Amino acid sequence: MKKVVLAYSGGLDTSVIIPWLKENYDCEVIAVTGYVGQDDDIEAVKKKAISSGASKIYVEDLREEFLTEYVWPGLKAGCIYENKYLLGTSYARPVIAKRLTEIALMEEADAICHGCTGKGNDQVRFELTVKAFAPEMEIIAPWRIWDIKSREDAIEYAKKKGIEVPVTKERPYSMDGNIWHLSHEGGDLENPWNEPKDDLYLIITPPEKAPDTPTYVEIQFEKGIPVAVNGEKLGAVELLEKLNNLGAANGVGIDDIVENRLIGMKSRGVYETPGGTILYKAHQELEYLTLDRQTMHYKELVASKYTELVYDGMWFTTLREALDAFVDVTQETCTGTVRMKLYKGNCVVAGVKSDYSLYSEDLATFEESDYNQGDSAGFINLFGLPIKTKAMLMKKSNK
Repeated sequence: MKKVVLAYSGGLDTSVIIPWLKENYDCEVIAVTGYVGQDDDIEAVKKKAISSGASKIYVEDLREEFLTEYVWPGLKAGCIYENKYLLGTSYARPVIAKRLTEIALMEEADAICHGCTGKGNDQVRFELTVKAFAPEMEIIAPWRIWDIKSREDAIEYAKKKGIEVPVTKERPYSMDGNIWHLSHEGGDLENPWNEPKDDLYLIITPPEKAPDTPTYVEIQFEKGIPVAVNGEKLGAVELLEKLNNLGAANGVGIDDIVENRLIGMKSRGVYETPGGTILYKAHQELEYLTLDRQTMHYKELVASKYTELVYDGMWFTTLREALDAFVDVTQETCTGTVRMKLYKGNCVVAGVKSDYSLYSEDLATFEESDYNQGDSAGFINLFGLPIKTKAMLMKKSNK
């Protein structure tokens, strides 16, 4: 093996992988960093990769693609894993792995390497994407084969190699960040009885420390896609950054979940997703106004399957593309404005309007209207006919 392309973040795992690859494969290592909005010093990441032994490093700005081609489709579909997790890492892995594979093919590499553990979901997400674009490419996953057995072992290995890592034994969390979210796993969080420590949150103000007055924000959607905040048209990145700031300041977007991993075990994670939380709740409110009952209820079934595909790393599949086609039809009328109230961790609707609203005040009012209430009698007779028929049969047979 002469050349290996590594998915490089500059964190603990990938920092120690570079010297490990060179030791065990005697190969050239090319690092690739997918920039999806993580709060990293990119210049420092570049220098660190080279000083650790990489021959070169690519830094790819994938933020716009990440949001418009991955997050927004999931938002339109209504994807929420196990009613809490807004899939921040799940969306990011396929866009990063796709670009990683493109560079590996361009560099004529012999293999692709990633720093995912053998216990997690990310190994599946990375490798399924590689298989979709380079089915014959060899994949190296050090955590499945090396002698390092724990994060403490990895920290000690880094010290021996003179590599600085952002993880200490005092703060041993495994974190994944992008413009959509920041996740925390490991350390004291491994016991679900432990409440997250005060200093865990790096983005969101703890709700009890948030302002004592609410903040109102208006979000405009066009065909299910957010396009403006408080009347200001913004690109995807700028729009989410603005909502992140508003949500974080008001303590919005913290989720603590013991989730079911794809590989069979449960894991505990704490997620910070301020802007994403606002967008999901606002989008849902707009759908309440613009979707009919049958479409909304069936879309809930589609959302469940779509979410499973995203979480399981099956983004580049025919089924996901087919579900996108269904979702896009449902979003044709999902255009309008939603006003949200942010207050000490709460995010609630404060108003919604749309030119495609199916809500009729004349029909719903408790005052006099053109609706003929007598029509409901015939409807109930027909709707309840199977129930009535069975009851009469049971009575006749004395059961």
